[in-house]
Amino acid sequence: MLVCIDELEAKGGAAVHEIWDDIPSINSQAKERLGYPTQKPIALLERIIKSCSSEDDWILDPFCGCGTAIVAAEKLHRHWIGIDITWLALNLVERRLEAIIPKPKYVINGEPKDMGAAIALSKNRYQFQWWVLRVIGAQPVGSTPAKPREGKKGADEGIDGWLRFADGIEGHVEKIIVQVKSGHVGVKDIRELRDVVSRQKAAIGLFLTLELPTTEMIREAKATEPYVLPVWKHEYPKIQILTIEDLLKGKKPEIPPTISAFQEAPLTQRVAKNQQQTLMT
Repeated sequence: MLVCIDELEAKGGAAVHEIWDDIPSINSQAKERLGYPTQKPIALLERIIKSCSSEDDWILDPFCGCGTAIVAAEKLHRHWIGIDITWLALNLVERRLEAIIPKPKYVINGEPKDMGAAIALSKNRYQFQWWVLRVIGAQPVGSTPAKPREGKKGADEGIDGWLRFADGIEGHVEKIIVQVKSGHVGVKDIRELRDVVSRQKAAIGLFLTLELPTTEMIREAKATEPYVLPVWKHEYPKIQILTIEDLLKGKKPEIPPTISAFQEAPLTQRVAKNQQQTLMT
């Protein structure tokens, strides 16, 4: 449907001009900032999508990065396809969608579904690590609540990822430390994780391994005193070992309900179909 400029102005708005200088860029203080270097404002992507598509059209973003185009398309009731080559980016897009949409429906193609695919992915240490963290909903090391999907390569001081949860005391949040191992593992790894958990004052430590743990590793983990929620007095194993095979079968860590990294600054809400506006400024 074509709408002339006179019709737009008659409805109380002005047509958008060729130079769009009315949308603030993503700076260091922007609430929607995720720490992704090429992130664009969601208002910009909404304008682009509204200007060239209608509801139920398909939007393709072949370099989806932190997922702004996908979120804008979902918000505006478009179908979408996003493509990226790193599990760090896909982790971000998935968590971002889950933060704004109850039980979003989507399919991820190319994800390991069996041990053979997981072993093949493990040849790339960081891609494997970021994929495993995505499976349990953890944030990669180097990220913060303000920059939830920044990944770090190099020395990690025994931490590959983290999760957060409210312990029932008002305003208090605990953290869970995650280690991911794609190579040989032994009991010293469990002892080192226990030391890291203690040093970081974390509530729980998760050890995710491609190899099967030894009997001694399992014994060492079970010998550690459990974490007890201070209000409800529920006990959780303080050191937990899960294999990649466990994760592929759907097993989850025994942890309290975690907090989304995006709850502090909600990014957007889906627009009701009867509230969408004609493209004006």
